[in-house]
Amino acid sequence: MRSQTEVRLPRQLHWLARCRTHLLSLTVCATLAACAGSPTYGPVPAGSYRVQSGDTLYGIARANNASTADLVRWNRLADADKIEVGQVLRVVPPAGSSSTPAASSGSAGSARGSAASGAAARPRAQAKPAPKPAPAAPRTATNKIPMTWPATGDILSNYNGSSNKGIDIGGRPGDPIYAAAAGKVVYAGSGLRGYGNLVMVQHENGYLTAYAHNRALLIKEGASVTKGQKIAEMGDTDSHGVVKLHFEVRQKGTPFNPRDFLPPR
Repeated sequence: MRSQTEVRLPRQLHWLARCRTHLLSLTVCATLAACAGSPTYGPVPAGSYRVQSGDTLYGIARANNASTADLVRWNRLADADKIEVGQVLRVVPPAGSSSTPAASSGSAGSARGSAASGAAARPRAQAKPAPKPAPAAPRTATNKIPMTWPATGDILSNYNGSSNKGIDIGGRPGDPIYAAAAGKVVYAGSGLRGYGNLVMVQHENGYLTAYAHNRALLIKEGASVTKGQKIAEMGDTDSHGVVKLHFEVRQKGTPFNPRDFLPPR
């Protein structure tokens, strides 16, 4: 007769496997959610800068050869520690104003000596701005997998890596949405703001595809799907009334241009 431990062990392993699948789904959802609410901004005026995620007022000032005090004064900020993503800041002096970088002790001593002797102070040489760090090289997709088009409509907008991290395909309400490649459904629901009814499928080599704004979902989380299988119906949920499919391809959280994986039309 098997011991109680031997009977319970398979159940524990099954429970751990289910937890691992849900943790993967939650991680992917969090990554997409961070991009879903990102609004599309227009260009900023000359001499201004739009605050990006992770920016600090000190970093913005340094990159524009100004001081934190300058930016606070030019933009009438109540709190230098409170700037918001999307906020537009003036980074050059307005008309009739000037930058006030902190003077070095040597310059201050020279100015005091000149005042004592009655001679005019020498103009101070402007410090060279610190070199900006080189931008990180863009990631390259590895071990690409061939995919099929998830919908047959016209392309409404293409991937640009910033405001659009996928492609948008138009159509009519109820048009079929197909799995671009074989895989496992790791999310099927409407809990991510900006994506409406959403399906996410995990594929081999760390790839994941996302299908957003559907009218109806035809599969459930945990289901296995084949390449070209109908998984949803096109709709306009959370898309401001535009019937379309928003389709993304990611590898370990990094978005790539879906058209690099799809056959030419």
